[in-house]
Amino acid sequence: MDSKMVPGGYDQSAKPPKIKNKNPAPVQITAEQLLREVQERKEPIYKPPEQKLADGEEMGDYLMRKRKEYEDSIRKNRLNIGTWLRYAGWEESLGNLDRSRSVFERALDVDPRNQTVFLKYAEMEMKHKNVNLARNLFDRAVTILPRVNQFWLRYTYMEEMLGNVMGARQVFERWMKWEPEEYAWNAYVKFEKRYNEYEKAEAVLERFVFVHPEPKNWLKWANLVDSHGNTDKVREIYGMALDRLGKEYLDQHLFIAFAKFETKHKEIERARVIYKFGLQNLPQSKSLSLYNQYTLFEKQYGDQDDIEFVVASKRRQQYNKKLEDEPYDYNTWLDLTQLEENMGTIDSARDAYARAVEAVPQALDKRVWRRYIYLWLLYAVFEESSANDIERARKVYLDCLNIIPHKKFTFAKVWLQYALFELRQKKLKEARLALGKALGICPKDKLFRGYLELELQLREFDRVRILYNKQLEYNPGNCTTWIEFAKMEALLGESERAHAIYELAVEQNELDMPELLWKAYIDFEVAEGNIENARKLYERLIKRSDHIKVWISYARFECSGNSESSVPSELQIAKSRSVFERAHNHFKKKQQPDQRVLVLDSWRGFEVEFGTSESLNKVDGMMPKKVKKRRQVDDGWEEYIDYIFPDDEGQAPNLKLLEMARKWKEKMSEIESGTQE
Repeated sequence: MDSKMVPGGYDQSAKPPKIKNKNPAPVQITAEQLLREVQERKEPIYKPPEQKLADGEEMGDYLMRKRKEYEDSIRKNRLNIGTWLRYAGWEESLGNLDRSRSVFERALDVDPRNQTVFLKYAEMEMKHKNVNLARNLFDRAVTILPRVNQFWLRYTYMEEMLGNVMGARQVFERWMKWEPEEYAWNAYVKFEKRYNEYEKAEAVLERFVFVHPEPKNWLKWANLVDSHGNTDKVREIYGMALDRLGKEYLDQHLFIAFAKFETKHKEIERARVIYKFGLQNLPQSKSLSLYNQYTLFEKQYGDQDDIEFVVASKRRQQYNKKLEDEPYDYNTWLDLTQLEENMGTIDSARDAYARAVEAVPQALDKRVWRRYIYLWLLYAVFEESSANDIERARKVYLDCLNIIPHKKFTFAKVWLQYALFELRQKKLKEARLALGKALGICPKDKLFRGYLELELQLREFDRVRILYNKQLEYNPGNCTTWIEFAKMEALLGESERAHAIYELAVEQNELDMPELLWKAYIDFEVAEGNIENARKLYERLIKRSDHIKVWISYARFECSGNSESSVPSELQIAKSRSVFERAHNHFKKKQQPDQRVLVLDSWRGFEVEFGTSESLNKVDGMMPKKVKKRRQVDDGWEEYIDYIFPDDEGQAPNLKLLEMARKWKEKMSEIESGTQE
């Protein structure tokens, strides 16, 4: 036998057969389906048969066998506490409490510090109402493990449920000797409150604050005493807290509570002293809330001028300190100037603005310069409105315009605000000169709009026309400018001018929003009553853009554009239907099924609204069928939606035949070229 053959006759050297058909299977199986079948075909879990004990002898055999299993498991691994617990629970379920106790005791001999064993053991005794045994067990637990708070909580809860309040208090006292965590003390305080022993609760809190001297614990003690009206004791508690905590551990909330307490009892001067003492002894980062409360306090009870001066002084120090580290932080400069303007004198505010504008940005980045220019504008407004110094305000505007790098970028807002300032001073010539200079140095659409708005308000329409011409020379692609120019001429009754402007606009090669321009032109012709001109515009627009929305708008226009009543005439409906039919034939010729579907949907809506049942049935008969098809892409196959139109079904076989003929011709040309080579 050949060495490459195995007994079964299989040749190991033979290559596996190639898969000829790599197309996906007709029935696809998903992972979700596989998981669902696993769940459906899963066999039921095996359950051991139930045993029925006929007599006491079989019961004894069962118990002996079960105990032997547990004892063997324990003998193999004595440290597995779970086995001990199951053994004890089994004995308990049989009512053999003595045996269950024996198992628990043996488990404690193995691991005398295991918390679970103690808890399960105590639960068993409490469940069977063996109170003394449970009490003795908790005593053992808290003696061996005094730092386990769960034992103490269970112990006190049991005593309280039994009505042994004195016993529960004794347990709490034993627990507190170990100085536990805060929630243990809180539990003791709540316990005393439940039985209206408020003096004892206060005594517990007094011991508590010496063990855990956090400010919040002092506040708990003070609030409890304050709830009983002992004013002197509350004041004493706050004083003790301030003495014992020291400057390192003082908290602003302690001062706030102390001051509010004094305020509540009409001790205004005491509260003011407490606020000031807290602000003097606490750092700035830890006294924000205290400072806010002090401000509110002084606004209510003190001299407003004094407190606002104090507040402004402190904030001024903060801002100046921050600006020493970051001199180009314009947000801080804005805060400082607004503070000086609202709280300080005119000279101090002017000095702050002068210092702020000296911090010229180092980078030629317009985003950085925006905040800086905002400072200049506020400076000019301050000089004009608050200081009433017109010459200084004019100088501020001019200095600002001189410092802006206009060759890189400019700020139209500054030019416009300066022009408005000159207008307020009744100097129209200077305002026009400023805006003209701006358009000569750095023309922008925003500058043109501001200048145009000014001249429109002055009703200088000749100047407005000149400005529109200049703006269109600067940016002929701005459709908004063309539309506004034409609308102005239409409002003035110059329809021929408006028509000429629209004609010039639509002839531009590049427009930013041509659809708005054409719509405005058509609306203008409709408003003028030139329906035929509007129809010609639609025809021109269709030749230029060939967009589906244009066709639909055209059809709707024919139905409503020249109607004096709300109901269109039969002629109008026929014209609209003709436009829809033209659109359908157009996109059919261009082989754009998606556009054809949109046209038919809009046409059908039109027929539902204005047509007859016959015309609606005609359109319904033209509606295509949606077909899911698959096509090959680079990484596999994908599904797509195709449309089959009723009037295209007869052409499908011919198209398929032509496609096969084209492929045959290409193949034959390849064969001929190979033969010649």
